[in-house]
Amino acid sequence: MSLLLALVAVAADPAPVERCGYRVVQSYPHDTTSFTQGLFWDDGHLYEGTGQYGRSRVARLDLKTGGALAQTKLPSDQFGEGITRWGDQIIGVTWQNGIGNRWTIKDLKRVGTFRYEGEGWGLTMVGDSLVLSDGSSQLRFMDPATMKEQRRVTVRFGGRPLAMLNELETIDGQVWANIWMTDLIVRIDPASGDITSYVDLTGLKQDAGATGDDSVLNGIAWDARKKRLFVTGKYWPKLYEIALADCR
Repeated sequence: MSLLLALVAVAADPAPVERCGYRVVQSYPHDTTSFTQGLFWDDGHLYEGTGQYGRSRVARLDLKTGGALAQTKLPSDQFGEGITRWGDQIIGVTWQNGIGNRWTIKDLKRVGTFRYEGEGWGLTMVGDSLVLSDGSSQLRFMDPATMKEQRRVTVRFGGRPLAMLNELETIDGQVWANIWMTDLIVRIDPASGDITSYVDLTGLKQDAGATGDDSVLNGIAWDARKKRLFVTGKYWPKLYEIALADCR
């Protein structure tokens, strides 16, 4: 039983939470050497941040081929994690280094670094705030210019904290989060931290032909103009456009 479904079972008086399945709209190639940590869509392209020491990078991808149109490697002692766009920059964090990076979105040139406390997992923007996950049940809201923390919210399902929040994406004002080592994406109210619904992607890893314990679901990107939802996983040979189905 997954962590989230276990919480459903034990929550004393859980509020009704919608569950959605999915259908595959289309699949695309994905680089099987990419340990996907961050994913977002911007101006016709996917951007991906990957992890592993000596192999971490930020890249602009060709959706049809999965190949990198441009990329910049992180220093070999940094383990890349989530990325997001802010203005004309891409902001990215690292796992345990406490170091963040800034690149220009135009040419992926590194233009600055910053420091933060704790681990870095996922990143997204909610309004004017940068939102950081760190593997706990908390989301940290920060000023993207100064990286000063503004507030925190505890993510809860049925009143109980839910940890292992990983890659993040913002869609229609809600924060979507992969739950590490599960096939689930949760949708979070950024004001309260309450999980309003979740998406069960069971079977997608098998469809992709991904193997290995590390090859878990991770990566959410939203094309707001065309209303397209993309997901993938670490080392997966496929990236999917999906649509939600059977929500109840």
